[in-house]
Amino acid sequence: MRIKGRVVTPTRVIEDGEVRIEGDRIVAVGRNRSRTSESQWILPGFVDIHVHGGGGHSFTTGDPVAARAAARFHLQHGTTTMLASLVTAPIKEMRQSTVDLKPLVDDGTLEGLHYEGPYLSATRCGAQNPDHLRDPDPRELARLLDVGGVRMVTVAPELPRALPTIRMLVERGVIAAIGHTDATYEQTWAGIDAGATVGTHVCNGMRPVHHREPGPVVALLDAPNVVCEQIPDGVHLHDGMLRHAIHTAGPGRIALITDAIDAAGMSDGRYDLGGQAVRVEQGVARLVRDGAIAGSTLTMAAGLRRTVQSGVSIVDASRMASGTPATVLGRYDQLGSLAPGKRADLVLLDDKLTVTGVLRGGAPYLDERGVGGWLARAI
Repeated sequence: MRIKGRVVTPTRVIEDGEVRIEGDRIVAVGRNRSRTSESQWILPGFVDIHVHGGGGHSFTTGDPVAARAAARFHLQHGTTTMLASLVTAPIKEMRQSTVDLKPLVDDGTLEGLHYEGPYLSATRCGAQNPDHLRDPDPRELARLLDVGGVRMVTVAPELPRALPTIRMLVERGVIAAIGHTDATYEQTWAGIDAGATVGTHVCNGMRPVHHREPGPVVALLDAPNVVCEQIPDGVHLHDGMLRHAIHTAGPGRIALITDAIDAAGMSDGRYDLGGQAVRVEQGVARLVRDGAIAGSTLTMAAGLRRTVQSGVSIVDASRMASGTPATVLGRYDQLGSLAPGKRADLVLLDDKLTVTGVLRGGAPYLDERGVGGWLARAI
């Protein structure tokens, strides 16, 4: 299979380019030597390391049927690799959700699970349920990890036993992230020194920046070994803050995420996040109880589009939507860029950066009826 168009690589755009695929692998990337040309953009499949659901379906319930439907929704919008994020809940419920979703990790539907809680700051809990927050407990968490499938855990580093918990995660090969935190600059650096390598939706759910107390935002953006998640929906972050973060850390240390909930792709109305009522108005999700932003209704394609519209190059935006998060997962050898030998995960976009086609492992996206429709015809 040969796909022709403007090929986006980690460093440049190949005009009149071509990606050649055999089976589930990319075998060649370069100039299209034929006389035919296509105006479509060809990007690597998106990698979303922080997503709670979409298309009316949620990962947070632990229901494997709903989880498969949510994964399929995001696949339709170009996300070929994702972590399913679970929100704060009682430990027994989190364990059961892990057990129920692990088969989706085993069969490759999900790359893994992300625990966004329960070891978070009550002061910066955002849309996390405060009734179920708790101090970190390395032994308790280790028992959850024994189930398997967990790839990342977010921890507030200022909490009691947070640092040994982060060190235990690193020893177990699980990504330690810092988020939902009221930590000082120094406390954040202590978490980084303990082994944390990701900042969970940096700026959101964090002590704000002050010139006499820089707090976690400055520490995370400044740490050379930390990748900072950013939600590019214009709601969680002003476009100017997004550009500032990118200019500060560089595209190799910024991962675009959706933080999407089940309302992504759906109409305004009432939804649920971890047992809490959510109201979506004009595409913005907020908790009914206090108006806190409750995730997003974003897709990675829409996030990439807004990032480019804010003035970021499509090369850098693609890297932050694919390559950098693939690196976080330790999977850049297989995912995250268009290069020979890598899995053939591709997203095709038109001139308006709207998705027209998706391939995962060389196979075109098919709808629930097994029909490719307009997505497959674009290939």
